[in-house]
Amino acid sequence: MRIFAIKDEERSTSDVLGYLLYYEKAKAFYIELSEHADAWDVPLLLSSFQKRGQHTVNAYWSKMWVQQRIVPPDRQNLGQVIKANGLREYDEFSFLMLADGRCAQDSYYLAEIAVGDVPDDVKARWKKKLEDVIPLSDGKLLAFFRNGSVKKCDARALVGNAAAFQSVFANDALFRSVSLQPDGYGIAWSEKLTLSDTALYNQGLDVPLTLEDFRSFVSYRIVNSAEAQELLHCSRQYINELVKKDQLHPIREDAKNKLYLKSEITQRLQG
Repeated sequence: MRIFAIKDEERSTSDVLGYLLYYEKAKAFYIELSEHADAWDVPLLLSSFQKRGQHTVNAYWSKMWVQQRIVPPDRQNLGQVIKANGLREYDEFSFLMLADGRCAQDSYYLAEIAVGDVPDDVKARWKKKLEDVIPLSDGKLLAFFRNGSVKKCDARALVGNAAAFQSVFANDALFRSVSLQPDGYGIAWSEKLTLSDTALYNQGLDVPLTLEDFRSFVSYRIVNSAEAQELLHCSRQYINELVKKDQLHPIREDAKNKLYLKSEITQRLQG
């Protein structure tokens, strides 16, 4: 991760309006706006976030701000521009760095800083980033946060009637494909179908559970097919027969293996 202070050449060099974070492997941008900055001082594209008191800008709008400052990918002579700047290919971050984030439309620029130079209010936001997320049923999610909080979140309630998300809730396999965004900045089903860590944290209901509790549960209470055979002293064929007869219920399965709740296996031993 690389971090850049967003500054304005028309203001004091000590004034920082926000911070641009770039995750090199994911090629993802995020902006953290300074809480003390006026909505009229921050870049126009980001002012609505500041007015709402939403200081973390999601990946989509952060990338939009970056794209406003660089050569567009559909430029007619793009190949010549890439070659003239000593680049191998079109890369948003490389173009952004050519002029330290400057562009002709405004007076903002970027100055790289170390993680230790990020102010405490921004670091406090990072403590609420996601560590993990687990899809449940009926649009619910179990979210684990960096500060140790665990919350049950209602994704349907968060997106309301947004038409773009309806395909996610209509397809269980798609809903369960949810993934973490870089560094826990939120969750995503696609580049545009995202929910922020802040929205999940604020909307979720606290659950008396820790990530370590959950890991312990998975470690001690989930068994694979081989372990199920060993516990029941039976063959794989017998396990498969129990599944076919709806007497044993895998919680996950693929072509090579199945996972079961250990409690269901032990209950068969007791019966």
